[in-house]
Amino acid sequence: MSFAKYPAYKDSGVAWLGEVPGHWEVVPLKQVISRIESGTSVNAIDTPASHDELGVLKTSCVYHGSFDAAENKAVIPEEYDRVTCPVTEGALIVSRMNTPDLVGAAGVVHTSYENLFLPDRLWQVHFDGAYPTFVHYWTRTPAYRAQVEMACAGTSSSMQNLGQDEFRRFVISRPPKAEQTAIATFLDHETAKIDALVAEQEKLIALLQEKRQAVISHAVTKGLNPHAPMKDSGVAWLGEVPGHWEVRALRRVIGTIEQGWSPECDAREADEQEWGVLKAGCLNGGLYRPSENKALPPELTPQDCYEVRVGDVLMSRASGSPELVGSTALVTATRARLMLSDKIFRLQLQDAVDARFFVAALNSRPLRVQIENALSGGNGMANNLPQSSLLTFVMPVPPLAEQTVIATFLDHETAKLDTLVTQARTAITLLQERRTALISAAVTGQIDVRGWVDAAQHQNQ
Repeated sequence: MSFAKYPAYKDSGVAWLGEVPGHWEVVPLKQVISRIESGTSVNAIDTPASHDELGVLKTSCVYHGSFDAAENKAVIPEEYDRVTCPVTEGALIVSRMNTPDLVGAAGVVHTSYENLFLPDRLWQVHFDGAYPTFVHYWTRTPAYRAQVEMACAGTSSSMQNLGQDEFRRFVISRPPKAEQTAIATFLDHETAKIDALVAEQEKLIALLQEKRQAVISHAVTKGLNPHAPMKDSGVAWLGEVPGHWEVRALRRVIGTIEQGWSPECDAREADEQEWGVLKAGCLNGGLYRPSENKALPPELTPQDCYEVRVGDVLMSRASGSPELVGSTALVTATRARLMLSDKIFRLQLQDAVDARFFVAALNSRPLRVQIENALSGGNGMANNLPQSSLLTFVMPVPPLAEQTVIATFLDHETAKLDTLVTQARTAITLLQERRTALISAAVTGQIDVRGWVDAAQHQNQ
């Protein structure tokens, strides 16, 4: 779809904004703001408030570029007299303090909530002379993000604060009020179509990932021969396995287990000439990601014995995210000067075990059950997998030659599925880029959508 330009443009007087339609104004944001309210920090529990409770918004209520009232915490009754600033229809909620990517994130409130209140890290911005939804779309543009970054420059790299004075000085191009409404109506319609296409691709990715997991789980527990005689494995969650397979405890599969070292490291990723220590997230999804590391400070001596090598089988033994515990990967390629942390096991397998088969089996759904059961069993193991527990797990073990055939089959089949996932993710990226470009073009006057709105209104009459 293509749109006409406006009939006349003028210099905005702002270098990075360029030309704007001739009848638009370029004003500081303070000219369209009637007031900015800020909430109060109160004690709350980390579950949403029910209809008869008071809630305080979490900063995550605007993380996705729109306002989500469900992102709140129930205020404890003793704090009810301290809450301030109820959430009001027509206001723009803005995150004034957050990480660099999320500071300035915003969302429009479409319904008032008498039982929801703001914390001190969120603003509620009210407008006079600007349509809130138009301003919200403006906050989704690179022009807005650039101003946020300039206003927050020089503050902490991990947590940034946006001051009200700086926010009020932001520059916005302002069409007449009726035209703002028309632009917002157009963007509501067009972004909804793009969002629907993104949702379709996300659904496809979920289905492909389910298919991938099903293919792996079947291959490592039932084999590739549908006519093979089966036997009871003796394990309830495993069921039947091919008759010539063994079911072994991992103590009969793993030769040795090694843990690394976790010194105090810099938060940044190590460059190629520095030593780095791997983070538990380097094994997320059963894939080895060498970029997931933290730089070893130069005053510390690296431990060569912990350096990661091609052919290593690595497992995450501890993580802040329980779903990452037990993630296993084979190192097929790696950069030099990366060390194991003590949150990662390096497993030396016995000779009769194919590393690719082992990794596929450990990441399969049936074997993940054992990890989840162990982590939910208490004893301080919520996010930690002890060696002693790992060695009690069981897995089906085919003859070595059959393991290799299964592993090769899975390499081929998962590669096809991974290609389709990559294509879907690329499509999502392109759609999101299209969405951002369309919003930016409309709210800065690069395209004239008034004709589209007139036509839409005519069709609805």
